[in-house]
Amino acid sequence: MREASTELLVELDPASNVTDLLLEQQAANPARALYARKGPNGWTDVTARKFVQDVSALAKGLIAGGLEPGNTVAVMSATRYEWTLVDFAIWFAGGVTVPIYETSSASQVEWILHDSGALRVFAEDRGKVDLVAKVLASSELLKDRLVNVVRMDYDGVAPDLASLAAAGMGVTDAELERHRSAAALEDVASLVYTSGTTGNPKGCEITHGNFALVARNIVAFLPELLLQENARTLMFLPLAHVLARAVQVVCLSAGATFGHTGSAAQLVEDLGTFKPTFLLVVPRIFEKLRAGAARKAALAGRSGIFGAATAAAIRFSREQDAAARGDGKGPGFLSRTRHALFDRLVYPKLRQTLGGQVRYTVSGASPLGADDAHFFRGAGIPVLEGYGLTETTAPCTANTPTRTRVGSVGIPIPGTTIRVAADGEILVKGIGVFRGYHANEAANAEAFVDGFFRTGDLGELDPDGFLTITGRKKDVLVTAGGKNVVPGPLEERIRAHQLVAHAVVVGEGKPFVAALVSLDVEGLENWCALHKLPAMSPREAAADPGVRAAIQEAVDQANGLVSKAESIRSFAVLDAQFTLDSGHLTPSLKLKRAAVVRDFDAEITRLYG
Repeated sequence: MREASTELLVELDPASNVTDLLLEQQAANPARALYARKGPNGWTDVTARKFVQDVSALAKGLIAGGLEPGNTVAVMSATRYEWTLVDFAIWFAGGVTVPIYETSSASQVEWILHDSGALRVFAEDRGKVDLVAKVLASSELLKDRLVNVVRMDYDGVAPDLASLAAAGMGVTDAELERHRSAAALEDVASLVYTSGTTGNPKGCEITHGNFALVARNIVAFLPELLLQENARTLMFLPLAHVLARAVQVVCLSAGATFGHTGSAAQLVEDLGTFKPTFLLVVPRIFEKLRAGAARKAALAGRSGIFGAATAAAIRFSREQDAAARGDGKGPGFLSRTRHALFDRLVYPKLRQTLGGQVRYTVSGASPLGADDAHFFRGAGIPVLEGYGLTETTAPCTANTPTRTRVGSVGIPIPGTTIRVAADGEILVKGIGVFRGYHANEAANAEAFVDGFFRTGDLGELDPDGFLTITGRKKDVLVTAGGKNVVPGPLEERIRAHQLVAHAVVVGEGKPFVAALVSLDVEGLENWCALHKLPAMSPREAAADPGVRAAIQEAVDQANGLVSKAESIRSFAVLDAQFTLDSGHLTPSLKLKRAAVVRDFDAEITRLYG
């Protein structure tokens, strides 16, 4: 059993809560731009003074409507400025925020409203309002509950948020302060429901202390990102996800300007106009950025140059990593020369895609391929990979600008201890670990051991305290021959190929290991252009001998990581895409393995026929 810890850097008054972070920013500099809001004429700064005024007005409306400290309020919306505004208004009123993903089904909405006891729902637009209304009208679980639904957007009619604020004009500042200060660090700030890949989602009780202590200590841990001059970030991940929400509070604590965009179609344009200095990105975004750059190069007849630039970036970064570990002297003369050449010809265009000002990116939610991490770092976009779960208020480990080891998820954040049990399971104790699952004592009894949260993930700690994720306990396959197979490393290596969007290793109770492969549409276009082939649809490509041969090469490379008994002996190329809408990805773009295995049972059966 191995263990690593990082000492707590910042402590807080036990009687304080998340809202104190906002009031401190207002007191320190009322004119500081805490947020930037996109409108028809571009981005408009929202100062600390203005934000506190608007939050207080909405909070008074909630109080006038009967909200008591500790009451739960649901929010169902894509990422937008109003999400943040409502979140802090709920906290100022003493309430507990219950996020609901905007992509949630009616049954998921019903369960979360029932389990959380929410009596008010903020819904983004007419479509969300109608969905909630239908759930309330048809649900047996909610039939005796009066739930007030507030629409968050504006369609030319009197907006619900303004009406709510107007309703609270009679609430005194003293009454607002009584509600705002009612919660302490140990009290619940939010019920965040897990994605529910199996069974009903579980409500994680995230406390004010979880959010506030993580925020304060992350700022002290990563000052290069958060305390740089004019620090700003654009959030495009769902705020219903605890990682995006934790980063929101971190930015508030640092005074970094926080922007919102909920539209994937607008992302590139918004990055160009907002010009963030750091970004939170999930691995799939990195993969798409790299594939998109390769596609542009192929269409311009510059595939050779881009390939050389890619190799130069990866080599340069790997040599930096080797020097940091003491295994080398760093990039040599030839490597530095080639890197400098492409830093004039190729890499600036990639950096411009992110707005041109990004100094660091943070990757979380799922493992990032080592080649992608090296490529972006070598291209001047350092990637700091971290690790966490909903139950740890997102980050419990992270790489830092001065302590980075590509392939790892970093060292424990301040106030956190990571332990790897004898069976390889990662255990966590620290400032971000949640209070427990809401109204679920059976789950709580299973979740903790010796005061540590059992993550269900498998990992390794090196002598320097860097954690590497090796898989998920429940994903470990046991073949008919009794061989234990961890799918993660195999899938990650296959997914690194430009043709592959996702790979799912199967073989539970089977005579050998196999895999399902879904194709990356952009990667397929690039591959066809590079090989001077006519464009193919995924359906055509799934049966194409050349495509299958290329994927076989990726499978062979993956098999080089494991023994013969663990190697993939057969694979099927699917003509389907794994998406949010198909039900095979979570909102943070993680694969729902059980859903894939269930829905593609026929293809799996044919692999063993």
